Amino acid sequence: MSRATCYRCFWPQSLCWCPTLQPMETRTHFVFLMHPKEFKQEKAGTGRLTHLCLSHSKIHMGIEFDAHEEVQGLINDPSNFPVLLYPGPTARNLSTGGLNAEDLGGRRLVVFLLDATWSGARKMLRLSPSLQRLPRIMFTPSGRSRYVIKQQPQDGCLSTLEATHELLLTLERAGLDRYPLPDQLLGLFDRMQQYQIQCAADPNRGGYRRQPYSAPGERVAPQGRSGARRSRYLVVPPAAPES
Repeated sequence: MSRATCYRCFWPQSLCWCPTLQPMETRTHFVFLMHPKEFKQEKAGTGRLTHLCLSHSKIHMGIEFDAHEEVQGLINDPSNFPVLLYPGPTARNLSTGGLNAEDLGGRRLVVFLLDATWSGARKMLRLSPSLQRLPRIMFTPSGRSRYVIKQQPQDGCLSTLEATHELLLTLERAGLDRYPLPDQLLGLFDRMQQYQIQCAADPNRGGYRRQPYSAPGERVAPQGRSGARRSRYLVVPPAAPES
């Protein structure tokens, strides 16, 4: 008999996160474009939990979004300033003043985030030319990913929750938004991972790994063809030379 599930956070009802979450009011509207595999299968995914912590956010499931009515409505609404959070040489780095209130011109900032594996996100972007045409934004991460139960493919790759946290910090520093509960997302991230680690250490639980998780900073990057392929997930501009 399957366990009863909470259909807001998609965790078992006995482990439901919802009562402990406090939705935050932000001026920015966050749109999580979630890959079907992430939506249906990934119980440790952070995108849904991040959405539940933000009052002004939506989740849309799919692989391509050019025919998605609500997504296209947000992109084409003249009262919005839609952007895609995706690093690259042409992305505006919010950490160095790449976006300000004058750029918005009174419009609402709408941030689209691709919630998938890195290879899945690249496919979603490739199949959605309307997303490719959006201005891209990025930030300079404050550190490595805090993910313990998963290994990121390269430095600079963050979970959806971590990316949203870093983005909100950057938006607040730029005067573009407020971040009323800066400890909530990372606290939730830590609690979620601690639960997974405890389950992995319990010999009476089936389906869990039986080896301890290594610290993120101790892990070896993928080598060979796999490593070369993964190293192309993030193509970031070189740092400016020091004066």
